[in-house]
Amino acid sequence: MIQRFADWLVYDLFGIDATSHLGEALNFFFYDSIKIILLLFIISAVMGIVNAYFPIERLRSYLTSRKLYGFQYLFASLFGAVTPFCSCSSIPLFIGFIKGGIPTGVTFAFLITSPLVNEVAIAMFLGTFGLKTTLIYTISGILLGTIGGYVMGKLKPEKYLSPWVRQIQAQSEIESEAWQAEKIPFLKRIPTIIKDAFGIVKGVLLYIIIGIGIGAAIHGYVPEGFFENYLAADNWYSVPLAVILAIPMYANAAGIVPVIQVFVAKGVPLGTAIAFMMGVVGLSLPEATMLKKVMTWKLIGIFFGVVAMFIILSGYIFNLILT
Repeated sequence: MIQRFADWLVYDLFGIDATSHLGEALNFFFYDSIKIILLLFIISAVMGIVNAYFPIERLRSYLTSRKLYGFQYLFASLFGAVTPFCSCSSIPLFIGFIKGGIPTGVTFAFLITSPLVNEVAIAMFLGTFGLKTTLIYTISGILLGTIGGYVMGKLKPEKYLSPWVRQIQAQSEIESEAWQAEKIPFLKRIPTIIKDAFGIVKGVLLYIIIGIGIGAAIHGYVPEGFFENYLAADNWYSVPLAVILAIPMYANAAGIVPVIQVFVAKGVPLGTAIAFMMGVVGLSLPEATMLKKVMTWKLIGIFFGVVAMFIILSGYIFNLILT
């Protein structure tokens, strides 16, 4: 429905050619903007309901005090694998988890895996590269999220969250405690939940628009064959170069898998091509722009650095296994 609306708005109402760079960029912009704003509102409202019925402190205490032996990171990574979101679409859930008191490292495990592994990526990989490559990619993506989330948790990133996030965390705790103490009926809580959800959307709206605007420009105007000459050579630096070149890009798995197929057909090593794909779907400038509302630049840099390091390592391993 959202895609049809974006098509009607850009191609019919505005009269822009669907095959033009401008048409592709604007269609991408309106579709992703509407989708992510709606998603953020719905998730914020759902987390408001959860906070009303489940004490945040109890959940946080369970996840931080129990000896779960790292399985909390694996569970978050597996949850990310079954959610069909791109990197920017995962951010509303990231905000919802933080608001709900989920430990930051566990939340990062979800944020890392969600854009990398989903049913769309698995289906397209299976049809394009076969079962062996698909299994290796899927397992490595889940492990990357699990280990990456664990590493981020050990770095104690909470102190680098933005004041805005700390404010909504504190407000959420106060509301949850008040509702628990006063036993306010659910229907009377709805106006506050909706108001809080609108407040969260309002707080990040500018960052969403800027981030998606950057992504739309890249999506519409960067030619697919731009990077092929730099990645085709089988040099030691081709994998880190692929990840570095991927970060300015922005696409989901459905959009990038066909490009990876072309890369491989033109001589790019499969591991290098997959590292490029992981960089495109897992790290992007639009994602960094949107994360700026919830993190400091230092934390964004740490997050991108940790994930990029693991993607580069995965690329080298892929090249050893798949050649």
